[in-house]
Amino acid sequence: MYYLVASCIALLLGPLFYRFFTTGTGLQKGLDGFIFVSLGGLVLIHILPELLEHGGFLAIVFVIIGLWGPTLSERLFHRYSEVTHNLTLTLGITGLLLHTMTDGGAMVLAQQEGNSALLALGVILHRLPVGLAIWWLLKPQVGSRWAMAVLASMMLLTGVGYFAGEQLLNHLSLDNTVYLQAFVTGSILHVVLHQPHGNNISDKQGKYEYQAGIGSLLGIALLFILLAMDSGGHEHHDHSHSTEQLMQWLMTLAPVLILAYVIATLRYLLGLSPQHPQLGKRWLQRLAGPEALVITLLLLGPSLAMIQLIGLTLIGLLLTLTRVQLTDPHQGLPISAWRFGFAHLVDRSAPWIILSLILANLIGHPLVPLENPLVQVLVLMALFLPMRFCNLGGAVLALSLAYSGWSIEAIMVALLAAPVFNLAQLKLMNWTQRLLLAGLIIICLLGTHWLIPQWSTIIALPQNLNTAALAVIAFLFGASLLRLGPRKFMARITLWTPKVHDHHHDDTAHAHNGDAISAKTEQHTHKHHHH
Repeated sequence: MYYLVASCIALLLGPLFYRFFTTGTGLQKGLDGFIFVSLGGLVLIHILPELLEHGGFLAIVFVIIGLWGPTLSERLFHRYSEVTHNLTLTLGITGLLLHTMTDGGAMVLAQQEGNSALLALGVILHRLPVGLAIWWLLKPQVGSRWAMAVLASMMLLTGVGYFAGEQLLNHLSLDNTVYLQAFVTGSILHVVLHQPHGNNISDKQGKYEYQAGIGSLLGIALLFILLAMDSGGHEHHDHSHSTEQLMQWLMTLAPVLILAYVIATLRYLLGLSPQHPQLGKRWLQRLAGPEALVITLLLLGPSLAMIQLIGLTLIGLLLTLTRVQLTDPHQGLPISAWRFGFAHLVDRSAPWIILSLILANLIGHPLVPLENPLVQVLVLMALFLPMRFCNLGGAVLALSLAYSGWSIEAIMVALLAAPVFNLAQLKLMNWTQRLLLAGLIIICLLGTHWLIPQWSTIIALPQNLNTAALAVIAFLFGASLLRLGPRKFMARITLWTPKVHDHHHDDTAHAHNGDAISAKTEQHTHKHHHH
């Protein structure tokens, strides 16, 4: 019973925190950062692996429909964009209400003999960002009465879940409602990404991004606490295993990532700049860095690094000889080489590295039926099209897929195609150039299939060194979050331009040019205000 009372109190803390945090614009930006990271992270790391476990790959399809369906319909039917947004908001809130019933059931399970109390504590803690998010989403839209009515409904439904018989909980179990929950999860993500009342935060100069960064770091801290508690709960051992896997990947990757940033610093010092007058050298940096080759060499082995080098050289030659220009060029480069390697390049690559690890953790899930190498390659190519991966992001994705047991062809397509095979870049090519690029990628994949090289990590560092390196990477990524704020930090990986749902204006031009955002931030001009 104490668990039930505590979970209701956790929900009610939301309005109190909201009232405190919205007394100043900086605090409001901090709250936005906290919700953006904690709720988004909860969905990506905690909820999605569970949905995959029960619904397989189809669950991901429903999440994508819930996430991007509203944006697409708003673009198709401009007149009804407000109706679409309100419907999405209603769906998201309904999903959270349904989820509270299962929370009540989870607390009953936690009280049973043999189960950990940490499970109940995890449920109570994750209600804090949920209560905050409900108030943050609803109060500016429909007023405090309706927001309070929703919170009261959540408390009531938690009680229903807590006291209900097993029969009701079975009907609401994930196995029976997995696709509905997947769709609703996508809707929640949509609402969190497309800040619903961005016009309330007037930060045109970007001077409050530091507070937004602080809020997001607090959100990350809460996520770590929740995930640490999750590993204590017997009911959630499957996705706690997936979290441990993610941490293992980060530990292995961290020292090599630091080395990659050092190499980037040195090549900038030696004059190999992203604004080099020679097109060929600009393509070398876009495709390989060459720091991305170091990740492949040390963590996937020399045979894969050699095929990657040959493949990227051929692609680079093709694009240079046919005079294809690069999309999203670097702008506002710093004078200092160290600042280029450990600030500018971190700002550009960190979101992709995080996304690559989370993506591989999801699509590499053993219950996702993607065993056929051809299907794996096609899924990845479709994934690359709407995105603009950097070379380090592609290398990290390849590494994560290798650790997930994917085919050598899929690993190679991530190494070769991720930095170049996207809609933004393909728009700058004619049909001949596109066909030649696709042909070269296919030839390299056929060569990989014929040679069937084995990947292997050629370095094995002591655990304490890996931990120290991970602390350095966490510091660098955290500093990037503080510089940019979470929305600008993640703007590069949004598939479509986020639109503020105030229906008075939209800030379309800048979000699709994520590189310009990080570059302009280097000069602290903050002209790109991302509500």
